[in-house]
Amino acid sequence: MTSPKAVVLLSGGMDSATAAAVALEEGFEVYALSFRYGQRHAAELQAARLVAERLGVRRHVVLDIDLRAFGGSALTGDLEVPKDTPLERIGSAIPATYVPARNTIFLSFAMGWAETLGASDIFLGANALDYSGYPDCRPEFIEAFERMANLATRAGAEGRRLRVHTPLIDLSKAEIVGLGRRLGVDFALTWTCYDPGPDGRACGRCEACLLRRKGFRDAGAEDPIAYQTSVSGGR
Repeated sequence: MTSPKAVVLLSGGMDSATAAAVALEEGFEVYALSFRYGQRHAAELQAARLVAERLGVRRHVVLDIDLRAFGGSALTGDLEVPKDTPLERIGSAIPATYVPARNTIFLSFAMGWAETLGASDIFLGANALDYSGYPDCRPEFIEAFERMANLATRAGAEGRRLRVHTPLIDLSKAEIVGLGRRLGVDFALTWTCYDPGPDGRACGRCEACLLRRKGFRDAGAEDPIAYQTSVSGGR
């Protein structure tokens, strides 16, 4: 029997890599989609390529869409990436690393590719527990996008419903580490940092790094990547 197809948004980070592994475990033929969108942490694209190869996805596409034309984010403009935010404050406000409409844009491309492939499923590694407070990672956004997708596409109009899967949405970072390890994700290949140094190592101080390191610490596991600085819970 032919496996059902799924488009997986693959950034190269630990969450998207784990979401891709979940899709594969559930029997989907995975088509991975990444974006070169003008992000300062473009090292994640090399990570996405390595993760896609290791997982054995059917096809991996990298699209170019330059969101630097709009700016408005520390990832696509001249704003500073927040550093050393106390863990208890992460997620209490929308940080400067929020990229306006990023998940809406990414999911829209995934929706178009899924319809072309005849796929009814999209996987997104969104997380709404240990996260930086991005509004487009919330369950209500995902539900609203899925409703819109089924109104906007020929497939939806003809009754072939599109489903947006967020298998990590209610998991802590520690639980994501545990799930990924169980599924054979090689976290040494993944990239999380928003502001890598000239030597290519992760900064260890941005919110993405801090949450990653907390996840490995809470899971009782060693984070396999190297950092520029020594922060509690990492190397």
